Amino acid sequence: MSLSADFSIIGHRGAAGIESENTLRGFKRALDMEVHAVEFDVHRVDGELVVIHDDTVDRTTNGIGTLSDFSFEQLRQLDAGDGERIPTLKEVLDLIPPTVGVNVELKGVGTATATAEVLRHYSHRQLVSSFDHKELQNFVAIGSGIPVAPLFGRWRENGLEIARALGAHAINVSDRIANLERVNDIVDEGFACYVFTVNDVQRASDLKDMGVSGVFTDRPDLFIEFSRTD
Repeated sequence: MSLSADFSIIGHRGAAGIESENTLRGFKRALDMEVHAVEFDVHRVDGELVVIHDDTVDRTTNGIGTLSDFSFEQLRQLDAGDGERIPTLKEVLDLIPPTVGVNVELKGVGTATATAEVLRHYSHRQLVSSFDHKELQNFVAIGSGIPVAPLFGRWRENGLEIARALGAHAINVSDRIANLERVNDIVDEGFACYVFTVNDVQRASDLKDMGVSGVFTDRPDLFIEFSRTD
């Protein structure tokens, strides 16, 4: 599984650098920029999977408080930017054409089973990732066959071991730890490597030359020509 045929330009939280993140408006904007895939985050609230990054609403909406303070209906009343609501996972997947890949990041505890159940109804190229490797392990145990990728903001000595134990397709790493030696180690072990968050086209080109399979970007508008020539 690959998020695109060669090198993926992945809209990070939609198009977080130019639109309100994790909103349908933001995902539409990313699609307009011809991204190969989009990345977004899921939490579970009242049994519903909602697409939001933080476990609080303060930064990304006009509300204040933790997600657990809200019912699903209350969350949907909040303004997530430009009048947008916090979308559900199904709403996002319904919006994105099957020709565009999706990277779903498991954020909240207990998201694995519900996410697998929703994703099985969709035909997008799919990758499920998380910093919570236990939740990712729970996702793998469901047996959906959907590829997974552990996330690393800082490299761990047992990073490759973690990925092997998960039967991971890819390892997603932060830009600050993506150097030639580490990328080579990841690729030599048979994993794809995706890098977040890259908003510079030259840096993306350099990472591609290293063997990286794609980058997450807040600024897909800067990568339109890059996407077309890939």
